[in-house]
Amino acid sequence: MQAGNQFNLLEVPVSSPDWTHYWRLAHPQQPPTILIADGHEINRRILRSMLRSGAYRILEAANHQEALALLDCEPVDLLVVDLMIPDIGGPEFCRRVKSQRHTRLIPILLITSVQGVENEIVGIESGADEFLTKPLHPAVVRTRIAAMLRQKAAIDSLEEAETILFTLAQAVEQRDSATGAHCERLALLSVAMGRALGLEQADLLALYRGGFLHDIGKISVPDAILKKPEPLNEQEWEIMRAHTIHGEAICRPLKTLAPVLPIIRHHHERWDGSGYPDGLSGERIPLLARILQIADIFDALTSVRCYKPAVPPAEALRILDDEARRGWRDPLLVKLFRQLCEAGPAACLLPCSDAEPEAVRSSLESLRAALLR
Repeated sequence: MQAGNQFNLLEVPVSSPDWTHYWRLAHPQQPPTILIADGHEINRRILRSMLRSGAYRILEAANHQEALALLDCEPVDLLVVDLMIPDIGGPEFCRRVKSQRHTRLIPILLITSVQGVENEIVGIESGADEFLTKPLHPAVVRTRIAAMLRQKAAIDSLEEAETILFTLAQAVEQRDSATGAHCERLALLSVAMGRALGLEQADLLALYRGGFLHDIGKISVPDAILKKPEPLNEQEWEIMRAHTIHGEAICRPLKTLAPVLPIIRHHHERWDGSGYPDGLSGERIPLLARILQIADIFDALTSVRCYKPAVPPAEALRILDDEARRGWRDPLLVKLFRQLCEAGPAACLLPCSDAEPEAVRSSLESLRAALLR
């Protein structure tokens, strides 16, 4: 969504005659694209006629193979699918569309001439977003499609905003060329720890996003402070410590990033309460923030920075152990991280879709129970 366009797409009335105005604000380059997938040309022609009054780009497919091929090469915003689409049928087609990452957010309107509530149930369960039974009323079709495209535009605007924030976060990271792929390494290490604890997929996603967004607030820190090779004075430290608050404020407007906000704000708290910005201690510090903090410290220690050389991984683990003894870090998480590192790089960097190594799994059960009690 372009800056300065202050509106909520979800609040546009369904009956608005010029709802496409809002679509054009969110998608200034093209009209919404609708793909009609139906084995009968006459049905496709009727639907195209019903939508003639709208500013749509219409694509057609006579079977599921043609439809999937178009989805691979065209930016489709809405699917209108016949329940009896040739070869596999509408429900199976819906499942395939919703199972692919690049198409799962495309809304699907399933249409059928077969009466019966059981067909609607099957259609919705398979991933269809809306369901209409023939004979179709043109005004109903147009209104339903308009509502679905409004929702799609709202989702697209959120995704665009998220993309902008992630790009900004990476730009912040690249201000210091020494940090390299710090964000990506941090995201992978944090997810590996989350997996070892058996966390839910939503938490793993928050950890992954937190790896990229945790220091986004440093956009407010001048280069003279961020890249200073000497120790910071108290005034400079005050500016540096504020990056956690600024980062939270930058990401707060996006509801989808709500699970990441505690990571951004609290990844510099200390187990004994001597950290910042809120002086939280012990388990009052959100678990996801504690997890990311350990990975962040390890990667910072083993990387070259403007104010220090890199240390070997074994020395970084020793420093983490020492900080846990001093009361700065969660001792159980430090122990967990050491076990992951000692299990080898494969255990630390496995994608979250892979099975957890048996050796790691068996050695971490007690830690999981203690950390997640």
